[in-house]
Amino acid sequence: MAAPAPATDGSPAQNPLTQLTLDELRQRTSVKWRMHPSDVLPLWVAEMDVPLAPPVADALRRAIDLGDTGYAYGTAYAEALGDFAARRWGWHDFRVEHTTVVPDVMMGIVEVLRLVTEPGDAVVVCSPVYPPFYAFVSHAGRQVIEAPLGPDLRMDPAALDEAFRRARAHGRRPAFLLCNPHNPTGVVHRRDELEAVADLARRHGLRVVSDEIHAPLVLPGAQFTPYLTVAGAENAFALTSASKAWNLAGLKAALAVAGPQAVADLDRMPEEVGHGPSHLGVLAHTAAFRAGGPWLDLLLDGLDANRALLAALLAKHLPSVPYHRPEGTYLAWLDCTGLSIPTEQPDGEPGVASDLAGPAKMFLDQARVALSSGHVFGTGGAGFVRLNFATSPAILTEAVTRMGRTVDAHLASAG
Repeated sequence: MAAPAPATDGSPAQNPLTQLTLDELRQRTSVKWRMHPSDVLPLWVAEMDVPLAPPVADALRRAIDLGDTGYAYGTAYAEALGDFAARRWGWHDFRVEHTTVVPDVMMGIVEVLRLVTEPGDAVVVCSPVYPPFYAFVSHAGRQVIEAPLGPDLRMDPAALDEAFRRARAHGRRPAFLLCNPHNPTGVVHRRDELEAVADLARRHGLRVVSDEIHAPLVLPGAQFTPYLTVAGAENAFALTSASKAWNLAGLKAALAVAGPQAVADLDRMPEEVGHGPSHLGVLAHTAAFRAGGPWLDLLLDGLDANRALLAALLAKHLPSVPYHRPEGTYLAWLDCTGLSIPTEQPDGEPGVASDLAGPAKMFLDQARVALSSGHVFGTGGAGFVRLNFATSPAILTEAVTRMGRTVDAHLASAG
């Protein structure tokens, strides 16, 4: 990782995760801070407790000062991503002309699936996985087939092989929706694992669509591999944006990237899809990829420190909750199945992220800590919670301390 650049005003560079107080964060009007009452510490939805990276803030201020709030134009976003991908991931054959701008990653995934599958076709996902995979795929008229992760939370080749076989039998044009890095487990797929996916997809005739929104958020000890750089992935697609790494979820803009054998499919993308991204979103994401690297390095250092802090806090306050150390993202997947908490699920399909059950409901009701309920992530998620550690060390410490007290009280009452 490159050495962090000093702040532009000459002051020491700061960890973005320590720059905002709880009182300042509570002034925000986004869903993270308004969904729950003010006594709740929100560690659920994928928003970070950071200020905007200075290059992004500067780009937005310039646009506002100029009244530059019209329609997006040009390829600057794709060019910035290509330069970033070459520097960070060694992706030197990235082709700007193989990209198109889409409203956001999930909407882009749906539009790509419409290009390469038919209504009723099967889309394979590796559960437990990001809940909108279920909702968006189902709403697009496709059938979800699960290939559960292995006990080590990595992709299971045997499960993939079986799911791909079922998908092929189910419909004429199946697909595999890959989460790279994986949400909620924080696993960063190795090149050999992705090569195995490409081989299986070719043998079974599936098209791969890779969600790479967390790609910049790979922590020390792991290396991100863009799926389109893997041999055999030439007919695949990747979707990405600066949304997660620079906290830009409210500034809509993403990129769909086609492998060389998928360009003709991308050319069939309806023109109106490109009308969805926000011009300010395109400017912000472009600035993040082009000039946000030093800020990102500071963030990754802070996330690495929080990852270690979380491990220590769990060992102290929640020793009965196993913790799989995430390799990327800012998400921790906590196994609460040993706490003997009832995990009856609300009615409805996986993917409804507002539903709470089991440990997530207990932690919200009794500890006043909001986490994502594991059951909405599909098979393998019941009894788990997802914790977002992209917050200050102080908030993280208080949240886990509260959770520990709640579990102690629960175990005492049960014993």
